Amino acid sequence: MAPSAKPILHQQENLLPRRQLIIVVLTLGAVLFVVNMDANGISTMLPTMAADLNGEKTINWAGSSSLIATTVFTVLYGRFSDIFGRTALFVSALVVFAAADLCCGFAVDPPMLYAFRAVTGASGGGVGNLAMIVASDIVPLRQRGRYQGIAGSFMALGNVAGPFIGAAFAARSSWRGFFWLLSPLGLACAALAACLLPSTRPTESFWTNITKIDGLGSLTSTITIICFMIPITGGGSYYEWNSPMVISMLAISGVSFLAFLFVEWKVASLPIIPLSIFRTRDMCALLAQTFTLGWVNQSNLYFLPLYYQNLRGWSSFASAALLLPIIGVQIIVSALAGRTMTKRGHYGGVIRFGSVFLFIGSCVEIVFDGSTNPVAIVFILLLVGIGIGAANQPMVVAMQAKTKKSERAVVTSCRNFFRFFGAACGLAVSSAVLQSSLKAELSLEYQKLASSVYSLVSLDHNDRAIIAPAYAKAIRYVFITNAAVATVCILCCLAWRDNGYDSRPKDHDEEGGRSEAQSTARDAGAEPNTNEELVAKLETAPKPEPVPEPKSSENSEKRLR
Repeated sequence: MAPSAKPILHQQENLLPRRQLIIVVLTLGAVLFVVNMDANGISTMLPTMAADLNGEKTINWAGSSSLIATTVFTVLYGRFSDIFGRTALFVSALVVFAAADLCCGFAVDPPMLYAFRAVTGASGGGVGNLAMIVASDIVPLRQRGRYQGIAGSFMALGNVAGPFIGAAFAARSSWRGFFWLLSPLGLACAALAACLLPSTRPTESFWTNITKIDGLGSLTSTITIICFMIPITGGGSYYEWNSPMVISMLAISGVSFLAFLFVEWKVASLPIIPLSIFRTRDMCALLAQTFTLGWVNQSNLYFLPLYYQNLRGWSSFASAALLLPIIGVQIIVSALAGRTMTKRGHYGGVIRFGSVFLFIGSCVEIVFDGSTNPVAIVFILLLVGIGIGAANQPMVVAMQAKTKKSERAVVTSCRNFFRFFGAACGLAVSSAVLQSSLKAELSLEYQKLASSVYSLVSLDHNDRAIIAPAYAKAIRYVFITNAAVATVCILCCLAWRDNGYDSRPKDHDEEGGRSEAQSTARDAGAEPNTNEELVAKLETAPKPEPVPEPKSSENSEKRLR
């Protein structure tokens, strides 16, 4: 069974003049700030939310449901934006995000909260994904590192602000106020995006575009991800690993994954993830490295607050403050990494630099225990933050430099999927490591706390003193796991080559009928950004001198007569 002819996609690249470009990039940055504040702000509110909703045993699903939904929809947004247009999808996702956050604030029980957190993850993850795709449409490849670095700084700023604002609401008011703050911010961002982003409305009708969707691929990918991530997220804490539910869901996921591969290979005319992306060793290595970055980053963001509050007994404000070194430094490093890439024309150096720092910092984190000096914690986390900041956003540019323009959106989505998938696997494996270690170390009287880590904050001083050694040992195993994954990140650096920006594969007829030479010139910034600039350039261009007629033309005519 061969796929039918590939549907034609409308041109969405629109390189902007500098002034308009800065405005649009700042708008995208504001959106990324709000979305990342939502994603990481709940980390310091989880104990309070658990106590308020009586959900100590299941409160992890507030983060897990959002992460699963983000991972599922990240795969779909890239190709959907190719079909329906970036701006319309971007604004729609922001409106859904704002509505879901509003509903989170009105949740009356844990299942209601988890359901709306899933909607928030599906829409917020799409917004973050589309922001990177839009940035690649409006910025030439050679300049993309600089602006991706700026976007990364806004993401890190949201990651910094989120825990502090969440902790403030949890301590001084109510955790519900955090979500009620984010809802109007999301609507404001949607209004800005609708007004300022370039129009990318498709030329064909809505129903014609519906027929372009890879329905079978979307269905099989969704089933694969959900049936895989629910067991690994809840296995060991909510479900036994050998339970019929876990085994059945993993089996369904495996069968669905095989069906997905077949559909993308033989059936889909416009696959949501073209398998050609995985044909080169460079792309496979970069995606694997993205997976490891997502793993280590999310594991730190989740388990460091647990270490601070459960083992050290520090407040939610102190926990947020001690997340600042690992997140705050990314604001500076991400911007510097982008400028370095633009100046040198290569991305390999900054990615490898970041991977080395991530490896060193993750290895030194193993020394954390119940008496580690806070100053030492700050310096160690600075190493991890420098590593993540230097490697994270440059990976986007590296992958875009190794793929065709027609595959740019799906490659960006694929990169984000591997990042979120790595984050989900990191949370699942680290949680399993923590719980199994606690069960092995704690007496029968306290073993129930292994599956309800947020109950530890409510224990009295004597009970906490009894549990502290077991918890210190368990959290150390989590950091050892992160160090092993960071080692894989280093090894991945050896598997890909940095050929610069000029080695990007070209489409046969690049986007809208431009020749390969025109597209290359445009990437380099040689082509004018607007029609007015083009007219001005033609008017100021030197006019060719007229070619004089040969003097012998009359004589030649006479001879012919």
